[in-house]
Amino acid sequence: MPQAADAAAIIWKLWQSGEVTEALPDQMRPATRAEGYAIQAHLEKYSAKPRYGWKIAATSKAGQQHIGVDGPIAGRLLAERIHPPGATVSIKGNRMLVAEPEFAFSFARDMAPRPTPYTQAEVMDSVADLHLALELPDSRFADFAAVGGMSLIADNACARDFVIGPAVTAPWRGLDLSKHPVHARVGSRYERDGVGSNVLGDPRIALTWLVNEVTGLGITIGKGEIVPTGICMIPLAIQSGDHVHADYGPLGTIDMTVAA
Repeated sequence: MPQAADAAAIIWKLWQSGEVTEALPDQMRPATRAEGYAIQAHLEKYSAKPRYGWKIAATSKAGQQHIGVDGPIAGRLLAERIHPPGATVSIKGNRMLVAEPEFAFSFARDMAPRPTPYTQAEVMDSVADLHLALELPDSRFADFAAVGGMSLIADNACARDFVIGPAVTAPWRGLDLSKHPVHARVGSRYERDGVGSNVLGDPRIALTWLVNEVTGLGITIGKGEIVPTGICMIPLAIQSGDHVHADYGPLGTIDMTVAA
């Protein structure tokens, strides 16, 4: 896609300024997933650090409805937008204004492109650790629910900020993550429950989808890269000053504060 770099430059400028656009110019607008990912790939050059990992958007029905797509899409995690547990994160310029509890995985080895898809067993055998995560997504499009999946791929799958915890120390490999409950609390305003099955039926299924989506583009997912697999509940509406706490039971907790 000849205009991919120019389209990425527009998206990056909007990301940094907190401004939005109705759509990319006609000649730059992606018509296919491949064209969307071609634009997204150019965003990496604006990061001063190596790619931190990958994200999946729209792995739940609620997530798909939120951004107006009918299936998952992949995006890149830029290291500058990763925060430690307990961090205070600014939502200045963020219009989605939601937090999303997620299961995340890091890899013990490279996942390289190959002719045949990876199986779930192969993917999980390559996982080093489970992590807990909170995403604060956003879009550079004024009406992100109407702009379409191809443009949202170009928009880095609505990536903005992630709070990602250390490796979970509790034994987790024997757990059925599809049935694992997650309880979230947003300050004293409200609470909400979720479950792993909201993530494409199982976070491990979502991770396998991501591996095959990315390696299918001819890209290697590197050892140590982290992949949050998507929200496991209805997105949590947030506002300035909120404290967001997600409890994964025996797997631990993760929290963050929205900057005032």
